[in-house]
Amino acid sequence: MSIATSSNAPAPGGTDEVPMVQLLTPEGTRVDDPEYGKYLDDVDDAKLRDFYRQMVLVRRVDNEGTALQRQGQLGLWAPVLGQEATQIGTGLAARPQDYIFPTYREHGVAMMRGVPPETLLGMFRGVSHGGWDPTENNFHLYTIVIASQTLHAVGYAMGVQRDGAVGTGDPDRDTAVMAFFGDGATSQGDMNEALVFAASYNAPVLFLCQNNQWAISEPLSRQTRIPLYRRGEGFGVPGVRVDGNDVLAVYAVTQANLERVRAGEGPRLVESFTYRMGAHTTADDPTKYRTAADVEVWRRRDPIDRLRILLETDGIADKEFFTAVDDEADELAARVRSACVNMPDPDPTSMFEHAYNGPHSLVDEEKAWMTDYLESFASEGEVD
Repeated sequence: MSIATSSNAPAPGGTDEVPMVQLLTPEGTRVDDPEYGKYLDDVDDAKLRDFYRQMVLVRRVDNEGTALQRQGQLGLWAPVLGQEATQIGTGLAARPQDYIFPTYREHGVAMMRGVPPETLLGMFRGVSHGGWDPTENNFHLYTIVIASQTLHAVGYAMGVQRDGAVGTGDPDRDTAVMAFFGDGATSQGDMNEALVFAASYNAPVLFLCQNNQWAISEPLSRQTRIPLYRRGEGFGVPGVRVDGNDVLAVYAVTQANLERVRAGEGPRLVESFTYRMGAHTTADDPTKYRTAADVEVWRRRDPIDRLRILLETDGIADKEFFTAVDDEADELAARVRSACVNMPDPDPTSMFEHAYNGPHSLVDEEKAWMTDYLESFASEGEVD
């Protein structure tokens, strides 16, 4: 295992140096690794360029989301600035049959699964309660309640196991379930219960912790005395920490652990050690609880910058490529903005349509009352 240390960042567990898999340094230098290097065999120059392109597109959508909220077009936005490598690396490592349970910040993973960014913004604009069919992309709806999705993921994984879709040796059938969560979620009871069930039933689930080091305003040092990747040990769930700002390492480590999960070796925990460079949400002011100096340290570890250095140094991409990516990002941002501000308000009675899987007499009664109530205004000329 290639080891990197996080000596310039707060180290949880009272240790000065914590082992961490790293395959690309902040200076853009490749690192050989006997354990995880083989998982980059399929990463040619074209794929390296695509890693970069996808991270840039995610960041541009993220910046647009923040701008739209500031301009009153969104009620809220959860920025992903600084976590692009984790999201793209994990999203591209998953196979189509794998099922993903996100939190509310997995914009990059969603885009990798084919969920349009305009659809993501619809939820934050308040015109939908989710906005996509989870079965189309094997990507569940966003989950706001912290850590609840980890239990959902384990339950789904137990179903996959009982369907015989794990450990068969068929790469097109064997399925892993991925549960995304933040460092703050590890302090929740649901997360610990999920680990209990996953270990007890050998469920095919990969717990993927995006440790951005801040649970809103609470630093990681107040939540744990050991590194988060070791949290699973007491439950019997092996863990590993990866440099979350290194897209190559995230991709390789995720692939390796998904392979073991699909093979029926049981649950795994990956801690992606990254940093939230922006606010927790647009309702948050991070200057109240962290210093500009700390943020600057992590800006020098920017996941996009380090991959760009590699692409330029090794002659994998030229000026025309970077310009084309920037132009594509601008076009995507314009499309997202136009779609957002032009989203029609939903029919108020549509809230009753998916309360249950099928018809329900009480819901039908409530919908009829709401319809009559709205029509009463129309008859009086008060609404269109």
